[in-house]
Formats: sequence, C-alpha cells, structure tokens
Amino acid sequence: MASRRLQIVPLAEAEKFPLFQRPIALLLIMAAAMPLAFAVWSALLNNFVIEAAGFDGSDIGWLHTVREIPGFLAIGVIALIIFIREQVLGLVSLAMLGAATAVTAWFPSFEGLLVTTMIASIGFHYYETVNQSLQLQWLKKDRAPQMLGWIVAAGSAASLVAYAALVVTWQTFELSYNLVYLLGGGATVLIAGICFFAYPQFEAPDPQNKKFILRRRYWLYYALQFMSGARRQIFIVFAAFMMVERFGMEVHQITALFLINFVANMIFAPLMGKAVAFFGERRALMFEYIGLALVFVTYAGVYFFDWGLVLAAVLYVLNHLFFALAFAIKTYFQKIADPKDIAPTAAVAFTINHIAAVFLPALLGYLWLYDPGMVFGLAACMALVSLALAMLIPRHPSEGHETIFQARLLAPAE
Repeated sequence: MASRRLQIVPLAEAEKFPLFQRPIALLLIMAAAMPLAFAVWSALLNNFVIEAAGFDGSDIGWLHTVREIPGFLAIGVIALIIFIREQVLGLVSLAMLGAATAVTAWFPSFEGLLVTTMIASIGFHYYETVNQSLQLQWLKKDRAPQMLGWIVAAGSAASLVAYAALVVTWQTFELSYNLVYLLGGGATVLIAGICFFAYPQFEAPDPQNKKFILRRRYWLYYALQFMSGARRQIFIVFAAFMMVERFGMEVHQITALFLINFVANMIFAPLMGKAVAFFGERRALMFEYIGLALVFVTYAGVYFFDWGLVLAAVLYVLNHLFFALAFAIKTYFQKIADPKDIAPTAAVAFTINHIAAVFLPALLGYLWLYDPGMVFGLAACMALVSLALAMLIPRHPSEGHETIFQARLLAPAE
C-alpha cells in the first residue's frame, strides 16, 4: 500500500482506473467521512453545552467565534502546499477533525470546549479549503455541477447514518456524550487513514500557483463568498440553538430533525446539480437567496409570534436545501478562473468567507440576549444583498465574462 500512496498518477491516466480507485471516488469517500465527526459534533453540541457547561446565548456565540478563527486563517493553506501535497494535507486535516471531535466530552467546560473546538475547526476548515480546490481541479467543467450535487448527497448520506443511529439508540441504550463523540470522531480518523494509504497521489494537469493571489476580476466571487459566510453563521449558530432554548428540544428530537434534513438533501442535491447545469449559476443563486430571505423573515415571526416548533423545524429543513445550492458559487468560479489559480484562490476565498464569521457570532450573541428576532431579520437583509450580487453573474460566465458588465461590453463583438 505504501508504494501506491507514493505513486503520482496524472488525472488523464486515473480515468482508466476502476471506478472505486478514481479521484471522484476519493472525493465521495472524504465527503462521507467528514460528517461522521462534524455532524455528530453539531447534533450533540447545543444540548451538551447547555447540560454540561451551562452555556447561554453569549457563550455559544463566543464558541462559534473561536470555531471560525481557523477559517479566517485558511489562507495558511497556501504556505502549507509548498511543502505538502494538497491531497495529503486534506486527509491529515480530516483526521485532525475526527480526533478533536472524539475527545470533546472529556472537556465539559467553557475553556475546554474552546480548545477542542479550535483544534477540530483547524482540521475542518483546512480540509474544506483543500477539498474545494481538489474538486475544482479534478472535476470537468461540464460535469462539475452534477458531480458536486452527488458529493453533497454523499455527505448527507453519511450524516443520515450518524443521525439515524443517534435517534434509534440515544434513549434506548441511554448513550453518553462521550461514547457518541468517540465513535463519530474515531470513524473519521479511521477512514482518513485508509484513504491516505489506499489511494495514489492524483496530479492535476495545471500546476497550482503557491503564492497569495487576489485578482480584481474575481471581485464578485469574493463578494459572494463574504456574504455567504456572514449569512450562514447566523443560521448555524442560532437556528438550532433557538429550538433547544425556546422549545426545549432534546437530543433525540433535534437529531431526528437533522435526519429529515439530510434525507431531503440526499434526494434533492443531485437534482440541484442538474438544475445548476441547466439554468446556470445566476438563476440558481437568485432562487437560493430569495428563498433564504423568506425563510429568515419567517424565523423572526416564529420567535416573535410563537408560531410553533413544527414551523421552525420545516424552516430549518428548507434553509438547508437552499444552502445546498451554494455549490453554484464554486462552479461560477471554476468557469471564470485561470486553472492555476484554483488552490490559492480557494484559500483566499475561505478566508474572505470567514471574515464576518470571526466576530459576528459573538456580537450577535449579545443581540440575541436583547432581541432574537432582530438576529434573523439581519440574516434576511444579508440574503437580499446576496441576491443583488447574484444578479451581476452573466448567463454564461467565463474568463473575460466574470460579470454582466463585461458580458454586455463584449456582446456586440459576438
């Protein structure tokens, strides 16, 4: 196995391998491995921090702020890939996420959770940065939306397995937080190790720039990433927290909600991939942002007017389905980018995505204590700003056609 791990295989040659040995298979396996740790961590987090550490809205805000710091520092990937191949870095980061998740319950205090969360977050964000780069390098442009849809579905399927096990066994066998964290995180570490030794090193045809790159023509992509990160933080931090704090949802109940959510993603993510390929990134993202604005406005109504847990749960699933369309931002960039810019720009974009994430959860944690409805109202406004940005994407983006302004200027010559 060691010889296979050290073998460098060009992508064109890898297409001759059996399906389970190809790059897409590795992407699918990694996509399934990551949620085994992250989804378990997320499913238990709100109940664990309230029951074991006595968290309030401010504490959870600070925890998520710390969680997002490594995302803001994802630009460090550019320095690391000078010495480490991206594929290796991705698998090592995946193992780090799993290991930190496995020991989360050993440190049931505010300080202890900050430390384990920081370590897990370094693994998660560096994995996601490299994974995004590998996806755009390894997938063909004409097939990228469909394949990204299947990759999302694979991650949802793994989450489904983890959540189904929790729903069935949590109360029946009176499981402990410690056991579940150990099993979820340990499974991710095991899969990362197997992939490290079982797959060769796949070589993309375009060598990547290994320096900081910030190009003016990518400005719209950067803006979409910034707004996506700011908006997503509000949902990740406060949507599930509201259902635990306001409606008293228990572990098996909120896990059941996650279960329904990932069944929906398994079904609809491949269809969304086809929709992005057919309608284009512009229309797909506009649809996403209109839907998200309506969802966040309704969330505020749920809190203000006590419209009930069932509606809040439905909104949670709808929100995740709309978020699944976010891979259209990736394919938009793939179409406008110089192929050599993919790895460094993935790192820069991940940092931009997390600029607001570093301070927003903590600040909004204090706003939550004052008026939770205003938090969701702010998210709706962010969705509308994203909608305005999405309208600037041309119908057929490409190098030189990054926005509708360039497309209109070049239209007469076409």
